[in-house]
Amino acid sequence: MSERKVLNKYYPPDFDPSKIPKLKLPKDRQYVVRLMAPFNMRCKTCGEYIYKGKKFNARKETVQNELYMGLPIFRFYIKCTRCLAEITFKTDPENTDYAMEHGATRNFQAEKLIEEEEKRIQQEREEEELNNPMKVLENRTKDSKMEMEVLENLQELKELNQRQAQVDFEGMIDRYRELERQEKEREKEEDERETKEMLDRALVKRLRDSDSDSDSEKEEERLQPNKSSTDKPTDILTTDKSTEAQGTSSGGVKRAKVESWERSVGTLGGRGALGSLVVRKKPAAINKPSPVTTAAPAATTSASKTDPKASTADSETASKPVTTQNGSSSLSLLGAYSDSDSNDSE
Repeated sequence: MSERKVLNKYYPPDFDPSKIPKLKLPKDRQYVVRLMAPFNMRCKTCGEYIYKGKKFNARKETVQNELYMGLPIFRFYIKCTRCLAEITFKTDPENTDYAMEHGATRNFQAEKLIEEEEKRIQQEREEEELNNPMKVLENRTKDSKMEMEVLENLQELKELNQRQAQVDFEGMIDRYRELERQEKEREKEEDERETKEMLDRALVKRLRDSDSDSDSEKEEERLQPNKSSTDKPTDILTTDKSTEAQGTSSGGVKRAKVESWERSVGTLGGRGALGSLVVRKKPAAINKPSPVTTAAPAATTSASKTDPKASTADSETASKPVTTQNGSSSLSLLGAYSDSDSNDSE
């Protein structure tokens, strides 16, 4: 298999390179190269700023009749990115830089201007020394004085460096860390002491409050008289004690217990004082009042003669109050009754 990228070419045995005709190319021919702007510039036509490092497809040519120590000088043609105006600049091997030629102005560069100013001052000094020998002597004295000042400053810097070299930085750092540790311990001890004092104060205050509460309770118990209230449920015990002290009979003790229980809690069964006021309504006789009311006693008397059981039932029904004809219910009568059972019992 043949090689894809051939590096060695075949030369026939009768190959003569002198027979190859030479092309006559112009000396100022141009090449298209890819380059970056070597400095900041501003277009003269539209005022567009072109910064250093901007890439261009430039045309390159060799400048005719210009050499620097046998080195050729090249010229580059670029176009403005805004108005497409032609801008040219060329190499400057003498200053290892580029020089602007046409179409734009180079922006301010302080370093380049300072170098040019130093060169100008040096040239003027050399010209003065060639024509004036006294000027040479003055410049030498100035240079010697300047050298002495520089040496003194250098000596001071050396002494300062020696003093700094003698300083034990590790020891200083260790002492600083020790002081910082002692400060932290002191702060920690102060915090612990403050918290202990606060706890002690809180404990003393709590004890004082408990002592004052106990004293106030004792004072209230001493000032309040022993009142035997009959409205409390504990009256059963008090009645038991009083009846036992007086030596009453067992029947009187039970009666006192029942009375005190009814006053405190109320009756649980049976009909009380309000039972006679409440009457159940009969569903058949809700809106039908009995036309004959006077015949009831006669009927009851006749029934009592014949049947004694019927007479007892009639007497019980007669003892119950009857609802009024004007429609007033037993609840209204109960609301009108304002006194309580305790007042009745008393």
